[in-house]
Amino acid sequence: MNELQHLAIIMDGNGRWAKKNNLPRTAGHYKGVEVVRNITIHANQLGIKCLTVYAFSTENWKRSEDEVSYLMGLPKVFFNSYIKELMENNVKVMMIGDKTKLPSETQRIMNDAIETTKNNTGLILNFAVNYGGRDEIIRAAKAYAEDYKAGKTDELTEDLFKDYLYTKDLPEVDLLIRTSYEQRISNFLLYQIAYSEFIFTETLWPDFSPEELDRCIEEYNHRKRNFGGRNETKSN
Repeated sequence: MNELQHLAIIMDGNGRWAKKNNLPRTAGHYKGVEVVRNITIHANQLGIKCLTVYAFSTENWKRSEDEVSYLMGLPKVFFNSYIKELMENNVKVMMIGDKTKLPSETQRIMNDAIETTKNNTGLILNFAVNYGGRDEIIRAAKAYAEDYKAGKTDELTEDLFKDYLYTKDLPEVDLLIRTSYEQRISNFLLYQIAYSEFIFTETLWPDFSPEELDRCIEEYNHRKRNFGGRNETKSN
């Protein structure tokens, strides 16, 4: 059985779920908020240490103004509904991404949730908001270059570079799940998923259940993780 410390999820298919059910796109996003709660509680019960969910990418600003505005309001919906339950389950909230470009109210809601849960020691629920993998790598490189120029750091190594990433205090990503069966990464955790296992499920995010997560983990547990080494069970 493979140890699963850090689970990352690209929550895809909200719009398609809404269309399938003859509902507005916002209904899919709203339903997706409930699923985040369900998966968070279940992952915590399973002993997973960190769950990183792709909530809003740096590219999502290209969507319609109405949809972006609705998405920026979802943190308030989520935390108003579930912050008490997160506290009861010892869940700690974190965020990766560029907060500075978020609406002030969204920043306040996120900061309040982070502050409220900062002493919790259970699962880390890590929201990737206004996040892009390329942007993170560029930011990290610039920060390292500034420190190196100022004589504050040593020659660059992989371990040192990780200290400049948003995820510096988190375990390596073991498993990446993308719902709705789109088989691409979409600029998510590009550095962190170098040796992660990938599972692409046909289930749309609003239909993704704890039972579906269990099935994904079961598949993950049957995989041979080599981290670049030779798999002796295969002919190559």
